Amino acid sequence: MTLPQKADAALRAVPPRAVPLLAHARAQRGRRSRSVVLVLLAALVVVAAFSLAVGAYSLSVPDLLRTLTGQGTQSENFIVLSLRLPRLTLAVLVGVAFALSGAVFQTVLRNPLASPDIIGVTGGASAAAVFGMLILGFGSVATSLAAFAGAIIVACAIYLLAWRGGVVGYRFVLIGVGVAFMVQGLLGYLLSRADLNDAQGALLWLVGSVSGARWQDIAVVALVLLVLLPVIRLLSGPLRALQLGDDLASSLGVGAERTRLLLLVIAVALAATATAAVGPLAFVAFVAAPIARRVLGTGGLALIPAALIGALITAVADFTAQHLLPGQLELPAGIITGAIGAPYLLWLLATSNKTGKGA
Repeated sequence: MTLPQKADAALRAVPPRAVPLLAHARAQRGRRSRSVVLVLLAALVVVAAFSLAVGAYSLSVPDLLRTLTGQGTQSENFIVLSLRLPRLTLAVLVGVAFALSGAVFQTVLRNPLASPDIIGVTGGASAAAVFGMLILGFGSVATSLAAFAGAIIVACAIYLLAWRGGVVGYRFVLIGVGVAFMVQGLLGYLLSRADLNDAQGALLWLVGSVSGARWQDIAVVALVLLVLLPVIRLLSGPLRALQLGDDLASSLGVGAERTRLLLLVIAVALAATATAAVGPLAFVAFVAAPIARRVLGTGGLALIPAALIGALITAVADFTAQHLLPGQLELPAGIITGAIGAPYLLWLLATSNKTGKGA
């Protein structure tokens, strides 16, 4: 019996009087979910409009719409289509990738701390990229490939170290945190031994920024999302079953360990791709899914709201980084996302300790 068939059988076992209540609750959740998605889409459109129109050369809404259709002046077309639009597009795409990666990690491992930036996956990408830049003299393309490979290697190492006839969420997270500290030590060593100018370039990459976005990078991230998003959609049912625990998931016909491994591979691929494109934007993967679940008011997957919140966070962070300081000074977007995520991490740890749950 397949998972949908078992779900139908379970529904048939529900007392008849409870069926209308269940249907009403489901319809109410559906309406709330659609409302949240529409509000997030509207907010993202507003932020996108500001990002494309505001700057040293600002445009009115009619001028922006005219430019987006290719009918602007030469300077308007260059500023919007060649400078601002690639930057905004890359910010949105990596925000979606980071958010979905964090959502899958946290759901599969059933731990709010299980995000790629906390457990060392993006740290592995950073170490590999910095090693390539400072030691091997890699260019931008080779550095991105090194970052992707570093994330994959570190994730495999964490999985193998956490394996004890299966993977338990808290053990995976603890080992990941330990690996993250080891990676930070390696990064410190590499930076301390490097030439000052080279170290400055590496530090800028380590903070994370979408400035200098190129359509080649955008195409890679978009292609990965185009391939992996349908897979995540197909696996959303088994992912919900894993939320209930391995025993219940197995009773519903879900191969817990096999499904977990496949979902972790997808999550690592998303995080590695985003990190290779823009560097390790801090805390986007960590905060997007919990915020989405709180907005929805349910403990469900909330994958679409999480993806939109991730895109919104990165777009707002980049816009803020560009215009926070007066003059020509510009901050990397990773500074803004770190300022958003660090207080949330402290709040999560404080509330966990109050309830006695720990990590």
